[in-house]
Amino acid sequence: MTVKPPKHRSQIKIYYDILRVIWSEGGQARLTKILHGANLSYDRLQKYMAQLKEKGFVVEHRNEEEKIVWYELTDKAYNFLEQFKRIKRFMDAFGFPI
Repeated sequence: MTVKPPKHRSQIKIYYDILRVIWSEGGQARLTKILHGANLSYDRLQKYMAQLKEKGFVVEHRNEEEKIVWYELTDKAYNFLEQFKRIKRFMDAFGFPI
């Protein structure tokens, strides 16, 4: 019997996708890059970014003169990404999608 992946991403997978996009950009990324890379609407991304900031996974930086906002990963985020990959490999080995 094969386990089918869920049709919708879980909240934890969305967090992972957002953090993975920032990591792939060298640990810092602007909102537009994250928006496209994580495949989220602007409103949903804003909600998730606020939660990630509150939980200490990202730090928001602003350049008020140029109206630029970018996000930087914290050590906590790097640790999360590492542990998530380990768990994903484990789950995949047993045929369970995350």
